Amino acid sequence: MKNREIVWLPDEDKDFVRSLLIDEDDEMLAFNKPAGLACQTRNSKDRTLDKLLWAFAKSNGKRPRLVHRIDADTTGVVIAAKTQPSAAALSKAFEDRQIKKTYLAFTEGDATKVTRCDSPIGTVRTSEGATISGIGGQAGVKDTKEALTRFNCVWTDGHRSLVECRPETGRMHQIRVHLAHLGHPILGDGIYGDAGNAPRLMLHALRLQGPHPWGSQFDYSAPVPDDFERLSVDLT
Repeated sequence: MKNREIVWLPDEDKDFVRSLLIDEDDEMLAFNKPAGLACQTRNSKDRTLDKLLWAFAKSNGKRPRLVHRIDADTTGVVIAAKTQPSAAALSKAFEDRQIKKTYLAFTEGDATKVTRCDSPIGTVRTSEGATISGIGGQAGVKDTKEALTRFNCVWTDGHRSLVECRPETGRMHQIRVHLAHLGHPILGDGIYGDAGNAPRLMLHALRLQGPHPWGSQFDYSAPVPDDFERLSVDLT
């Protein structure tokens, strides 16, 4: 939200990011992020949702900022704050666990008995030097923190399941790590499962609810994407 030189965006990028809007008011923006669009990257040349927020910049260079992130291949609800006070309020709401997050995931196996996982999560370095998440106590996992995810299996054919996921903490890759730890990795997960059993990571941020900076409550939902629908048909 600081004053800065405005980054120029082509009209097609402005139209694209506006097409993702779920809702907008004076304090917040809510987007339905598609698969393949990263929220942020270290490469300033990448097309990211954060960079596309320049479409909403004011003439003084102030622009909205993301207050949370989801993985590039995860679809669904992402919110941004338009003002510094709103960013601070929303960030605190996430920190204080006042934001209710609901995801849908297609997983391997019959997940009907999966209801929760509270295994702590830390970070681990891969042989390629990347940082990923791991369950506390596993080899190489450091800096573990408490983590809790609740689950509800809404459909299964015994080989694949559609699971509603409600993370109550916000660790990196939390849903992915917890489901893999329980023996039900998400379809298409190339880090914690098998990338070859689905066209992408089959994880969707369905709904986000919490305190609005104005003092009311926000409740944003993103429709289930087409590839989820197609996979549902294929599996049934």
